[in-house]
Amino acid sequence: MQTEKFYYDNKTVRNFAYATILWGIVGMLAGLWVSLQLVFPSLNITQYGSFGRLRPLHTNAVIFAFVGNGIFMGVYYSLQRLCKARMYNDTLSKIHFWGWQLIIVFAAITLPLGITSGKEYAELEWPIDIAITLIWVVFGWNMFATIIKRREKHLYVAIWFYIATFVTVAVLHIVNSFELPVTLFKSYSWYAGVQDALVQWWYGHNAVAFFLTTPYLGMMYYFMPKAANRPVYSYRLSIIHFWALIFLYIWAGPHHLLYTALPNWAQSLGVVFSFMLIFPSWGGMINGLLTLRGAWDRVRDDVILKFMVVAVTAYGMATFEGPMLALKNVNAIAHFTDWIIAHVHIGALGWNGMLTFGIIYWLIPRIFSTTLFSKKLAHNHFWLATLGMIFYAVPMYWAGFTQSSMWKQFTESGQLKYSFLETVTYLKPFYAMRSFGGTLYLIGVVLMVYNIYKTVKSGKLVENEVAEAPPLVVEHKRQSGEHWHRWIERKPVYLMVLSLIVILIGGAIELIPTFLIKSNVPTISSVKPYTPLELQGRDIYIREGCYVCHSQMVRPFRSETERYGEYSKAGEFVYDHPFQWGSKRTGPDLAREGTGNLKKTDGWHFRHLREPSSMSEGSIMPAYSFMLEQNLDTSSTAAKIRAMQTMGVPYEKNFDRKANQLLMEQANKISKNLLSDSIRVSPRKEVIAIIAYLQRLGKDISKP
Repeated sequence: MQTEKFYYDNKTVRNFAYATILWGIVGMLAGLWVSLQLVFPSLNITQYGSFGRLRPLHTNAVIFAFVGNGIFMGVYYSLQRLCKARMYNDTLSKIHFWGWQLIIVFAAITLPLGITSGKEYAELEWPIDIAITLIWVVFGWNMFATIIKRREKHLYVAIWFYIATFVTVAVLHIVNSFELPVTLFKSYSWYAGVQDALVQWWYGHNAVAFFLTTPYLGMMYYFMPKAANRPVYSYRLSIIHFWALIFLYIWAGPHHLLYTALPNWAQSLGVVFSFMLIFPSWGGMINGLLTLRGAWDRVRDDVILKFMVVAVTAYGMATFEGPMLALKNVNAIAHFTDWIIAHVHIGALGWNGMLTFGIIYWLIPRIFSTTLFSKKLAHNHFWLATLGMIFYAVPMYWAGFTQSSMWKQFTESGQLKYSFLETVTYLKPFYAMRSFGGTLYLIGVVLMVYNIYKTVKSGKLVENEVAEAPPLVVEHKRQSGEHWHRWIERKPVYLMVLSLIVILIGGAIELIPTFLIKSNVPTISSVKPYTPLELQGRDIYIREGCYVCHSQMVRPFRSETERYGEYSKAGEFVYDHPFQWGSKRTGPDLAREGTGNLKKTDGWHFRHLREPSSMSEGSIMPAYSFMLEQNLDTSSTAAKIRAMQTMGVPYEKNFDRKANQLLMEQANKISKNLLSDSIRVSPRKEVIAIIAYLQRLGKDISKP
């Protein structure tokens, strides 16, 4: 058969590889810095470098910059060779690369400036969300057009995962980012309270599933057999793994909201489907590890295989632990603690990090037509990364168990044994050890940078790698006796549509009833909209990232109701755009901060915000003294009120016209209260607004 000559595009692959390394260092440095801030609060330098602003920068940099570029590096390299075709359009490849880097740069600028939507893993504001959508479409267009013009008849398993990744991430991003712009840099989530929480964690969990997992599984199925020079262990297992995984994963989001105000039926669905996820997840792990059958003797000496084996093992550990954490009795211990931090970093450092490093070490010498500069340096990197993970995760697991037991412990007389602050100060040594592990991991990456630099210097990029293959002969009909899946592997559009249907089922069954059936979010008549000043204060709270350390969700446990007050109910949050339930308690829960035995004076809040340790000795909270100097921007108050009215918040007609007048009246009252406490501060300062918000929390359902 006559063959066609064509060229693979290695330049785009190189660009994404370089970006992966660069942003990996940036993201890990940010992570190391914020971990040190929990040990040394004085490292919260300026308002732009506080923990609450940098922690979202760290998560976004690692997920979307490091892992995101790693995905595109792996997809652009493997897809061309699996399809035996150059990427569809070089211009689209360039737009994709530079567009994605520009998005990352905007994220790196806006998040420290406090420009955030306040939704975990989706903090970027609406203009950047639109840019992400457009660039994602460019990626999908380039990918699908390449698949359509392929010269290889069947679609290999890696491509199935790439297709499912594209369609699912598109759905997740669009649904979760449905927001109402207020200004160029401010928007409100269209959803509120319970509904917003469900959408957010449907998105958040499946961002882990379809951004951090499925594309990396596709890369595992391509690069691991290549590195081992062995075929994939089981084709049948890969089919079961793929379809079961993408169907079950989409249901699992509610397990992040166990024992919250989310309806019990939704929580139960999350538990059931999360537990079932063990089977397809471990099916993929087993398929990956058994691909090395007959090659285990090579693993001892081949550093690339070492990285990949540890990566797949970490995937297995994380995907066993995840379903266990979704069981209610385990979740009651682990949720809001550092156990969850350990769990997610086994996935991030182990699964994503180690597989990325292995691929880079395998791929770079090939596209530069050379050999790796130093296997010894690569081995040193491997052991530093492995030890770094251990020194990171083990203290965090220990810290998580310790936190939970201290929170729940009572004295013989029935009183809570420990104050919340005691649990914070006790954990500082664990946080220090975590930082040590992160440092080891980062040193390993620095060694990789040097190793790759020297490797690149010794070779020359093969920008257009020559290849030959016969043209594709299209077979439209299913052959007699042919397995149905072999037929669908020739039909990329059918595969995409079927994947879309499979992932929509779980999401639709969980989300639609929560929005349409009123009994899922029963209202409470005493709950009223925020005053203009409280609304502005809430936006400052979100701007400063307070939700990354504080929850606003009292769970129905004796230890929590004794510590914080009455457990939280769905109707409390109907005006919260976005919700602020949080996912980690580095500080105490604030749901009842303005009422009961937790209520503190305006003066206490003022002094605590100015210098936390002056009111809570040993506190690791950043100081917010800049709020005492910065004037509250009231120019957006009317627009914010109108936005809330558009989303159904029942402010009276023309309320926006008098909003600032009412704002100043409430601000003057707080300023006078502070004056009686020997504190003189202008009612126009930001600190007044956030005090108003904190004093409001829990008031609407407090008992007279």
